[in-house]
Amino acid sequence: MIHLRKVTAKVGLIVSLIFLLSFAQDAKAQDGKALFTANCASCHSVHKDMTGPALAGVESRWPDRAHIIAWVHNSSKVLSSGDKYANTLFEKWNKTPMTHFEGLLSDDDVNAILDYVKVEEAKKTAAPAAGAATQTSGEQSDNTLLYVVLTGVLAIVAIILLQVNSSLKRMSNKKEGHPVLGPIPFYRNKKFIAVVAILIFIYIGYWLASGAIGLGHSQNYEPKQPIFYSHKVHAGINQINCLYCHTNAQYSRHATIPSVNVCMNCHMAITEYTGPKLFTAEGEEVDGSAEIQKLYKYAGYVQGQPWDASKAKPIEWVRIHELPDHVYFNHSQHVMVGKVQCQTCHGDITKMDEVKQFAPLTMGWCINCHRTTNVQFKDNGFYSIYQKYHEGLKNGTIDSAKGITVEMIGGTECQKCHY
Repeated sequence: MIHLRKVTAKVGLIVSLIFLLSFAQDAKAQDGKALFTANCASCHSVHKDMTGPALAGVESRWPDRAHIIAWVHNSSKVLSSGDKYANTLFEKWNKTPMTHFEGLLSDDDVNAILDYVKVEEAKKTAAPAAGAATQTSGEQSDNTLLYVVLTGVLAIVAIILLQVNSSLKRMSNKKEGHPVLGPIPFYRNKKFIAVVAILIFIYIGYWLASGAIGLGHSQNYEPKQPIFYSHKVHAGINQINCLYCHTNAQYSRHATIPSVNVCMNCHMAITEYTGPKLFTAEGEEVDGSAEIQKLYKYAGYVQGQPWDASKAKPIEWVRIHELPDHVYFNHSQHVMVGKVQCQTCHGDITKMDEVKQFAPLTMGWCINCHRTTNVQFKDNGFYSIYQKYHEGLKNGTIDSAKGITVEMIGGTECQKCHY
């Protein structure tokens, strides 16, 4: 019995040591990930060639880790020593010098990065070849056809009932000895003609009025773009902040469209699309990796070679949201001062693949927003000049629960938007 306890204790000790070692290895890999992201990711990927070679299998290409550490610390020194593999690598990559990390990365740091590369390489090997997730559409089905069919059926039933009622009335008159008049053709029935004429008049009036009111409005406008850029993938799945690409929305009137180099900040490393399937508004599947190649064409970028940003040309995006020239709108006023979320005007952009104009952007729509939107006075220095409102909130003459709307501070005055 005592012998069994000793064996059990030894086994428990071994299992604990294995667990601690594996935990330490995982923690070391996590540290390596942070170091890799901060120091290596701008030029290297684990699995793809970028400005520098892919790092998967790097240890099999060097004699040992000591040589790799020496290369990372001072590649020029290794090259001058005549190392054959180092010089071959230097020639293969267009003699692009590697940044020296001597004094920036210790031997332990480089070992942690190499451990992280091994972990990522193992994950790639262990990952199943098949297993692409089936995309489920979250959009509600369109029931318009069902409504049309039901309306048609009800109309037919109503006509049949009217005919039955007319037949029963004639039978009743005949039985009671009243004169029975034959049915009048609908095209000679004055009531029918009058009702149809009124309905046509109303429809034409409504059509003309709607056309005049909607002149120049572009709600639901969804043009084809030169590159299939999915906000659902970027802003939704990857949670990239809107202001990363549309930087000027914080500081100026215009939000601006990001230049090619902003796209390349990420796509120097992300060279293929591995997310859920993409579809156009017409239901056609989109090859995400092919769209990234379109970006490279605009950028003048060749994978595996240093990128010369001077060769890039602008992407000819099709503008979607456009106000008349006589309307003044300032993004910074709304985003920074008014604390208005992008989705208020642009809809749930994180669920859109091809972006469309969500709001009508009419004068009435803007005014209604100003009438119902409260101004955020608290901790907002921009509104410090409105003393009477601050005092009203303090002494209770203004209901703090209802707040102060944009309209109360002149948000519906003509000169605010037309000057």
